[in-house]
Amino acid sequence: MADMNIEKARHNMVEQQIRPWDVLDQRVLDLVLRIPREEFVPAEYRSMAFVDMPLPIGHGEVMMEPKLEARMVQSLAIQPGDKVLEVGTGSGYVTALLAGLAADVVSVEIEPELLEQARQRLTTHGISNAVLEQGDAANGWDKAQPYDVIAVTGSVAALPRELKENMQVGGRMFVVVGESPIMEAMLVTRINANEWREEVLFETLLPPLKGASQEKPFVF
Repeated sequence: MADMNIEKARHNMVEQQIRPWDVLDQRVLDLVLRIPREEFVPAEYRSMAFVDMPLPIGHGEVMMEPKLEARMVQSLAIQPGDKVLEVGTGSGYVTALLAGLAADVVSVEIEPELLEQARQRLTTHGISNAVLEQGDAANGWDKAQPYDVIAVTGSVAALPRELKENMQVGGRMFVVVGESPIMEAMLVTRINANEWREEVLFETLLPPLKGASQEKPFVF
């Protein structure tokens, strides 16, 4: 794809997919325009880097569609001093977006091969404020906690309390909760030591987060 066509496709992605989905934060839009999404996509799907659909990245994982990535980042209202936990590194693209707004990002990926590929991409693009760890953070990640922001890149059947406990008071978490065909993107804010506010943002579909229990707890 010629450079001119790539930039036109990137511009169209923002104007036709992302902005109409109520992503209006100029900081987020500038990041999407600046960070080359096509270089985080597996080579065989590079021509589809700006298409409004999830893209396979191997090991049963996907890159979210661009508008969902951007809406997630916008909803977290990341500030320059924030410390972020990303649960599920995937391709590393969302990691790059988060790192572009935050002071530090800790990103945890359960699949070693995906983690190494993401590490190489982030290094290539000079992103030095993201620490990548191999492991399962679906039920919390105690290293370097508490976090100001938590971004969960796969769906969960029920919200893990351990992740809620990893947040600072005033911290925000984006997570998709539910089971197909009904899932809700939620913003969870920690009010104090024992209270959290849960706000439903929109309905969507997202593959399950590896390592997360996909059984809803029984309620008496």
